[in-house]
Amino acid sequence: MAVRLIAKDDQYVLNHCTKYLARENPEPRHVYGPEAGAEVARIAEAWRFPVIDGHREPDDEAASQGFNEVTFVYLAAPGALPTEVAVIGSFANLYEPLAMRQVGATPYFTLTAVVPRGEAHSYRFLVGGEALLDPINPQRMTLDNGRVWSRFFTQDCTIPLVLEHWERRLLERLCDHILPFRTPTAENFLARFYDYLDRQARDAQYPNAYRFDASVGVVNFIDKLLAREESHHQADYRICLGLINQVVRQRNPFLDPAHMTRDLYVTLYAEMGRDDVPGWDYGRYGSPRYFLQLLRRHTFTGAFSHPKYGGNAGATAWAWLSERYRNDQGETLFDWQQALEPPYGRNPAYRG
Repeated sequence: MAVRLIAKDDQYVLNHCTKYLARENPEPRHVYGPEAGAEVARIAEAWRFPVIDGHREPDDEAASQGFNEVTFVYLAAPGALPTEVAVIGSFANLYEPLAMRQVGATPYFTLTAVVPRGEAHSYRFLVGGEALLDPINPQRMTLDNGRVWSRFFTQDCTIPLVLEHWERRLLERLCDHILPFRTPTAENFLARFYDYLDRQARDAQYPNAYRFDASVGVVNFIDKLLAREESHHQADYRICLGLINQVVRQRNPFLDPAHMTRDLYVTLYAEMGRDDVPGWDYGRYGSPRYFLQLLRRHTFTGAFSHPKYGGNAGATAWAWLSERYRNDQGETLFDWQQALEPPYGRNPAYRG
């Protein structure tokens, strides 16, 4: 498929490169997770590459909302400046090399493509004709043929990247009882808020991954968080979701964990909070309380962050806060729409 390329000036690229890639100290910053022992371990916040940024069409603001600008950066090894660097990937004609330009006299090579939001793609660099994984970006994906490619995903992505189906279903129940949306008042608000939208708005703002019983998209947010900036916590989720699955099935072997009673999960939360869960394998994971604290942090962050990060579907959680907190005159104390870009808000100056 054809892809639109745009020119970013050197300053834009160097603003990112000098902050995250110019560290001369070769000692690793991260000695855990998939980056341990790799060259990428010495890079500050390597997950920020490629750079996923907002896109703006000066003559068509509506068209801006559906796209991101993806800026690829290749950092050449010291003393080994290549003559040609290109990128290939599923965001374009897969095997059509897109030439990257050198940024001034620096070892950085770059290219910026306009890519639709809500997508995940694989890519590789071609350096001197040799196909290489991105040495900066720690994200990887294995294709059906067994080959490993680098991966990126754009904003508003709802494609599952890390969590398996049963893990997402169990996580929905865990997040469901952490958030305040299961009270009668909150459920009434959610029903009214959703029914107020016309069909076109529902289709646009609430893809299938966003169901109200999925805690306003929090599970999708956690999946994307684990795919990128908090990938070092993937092991925590893998182990603990497996242990929780075993524990609740021991207590009720006749139901799937997704359909078990609220009281069962309330009891489980209390036990995890005390670090005393009967049936928990402490040899595999020493502190269920730590995982509960980690899950609470991720859950609340996802529910109330910008929808482009995968949670807070349709800004539902913000709308709930807007209705809940009002002054004596009935005016909201949380007018979030004046600060955000369309389609969520009404601020024409903010570009997302």
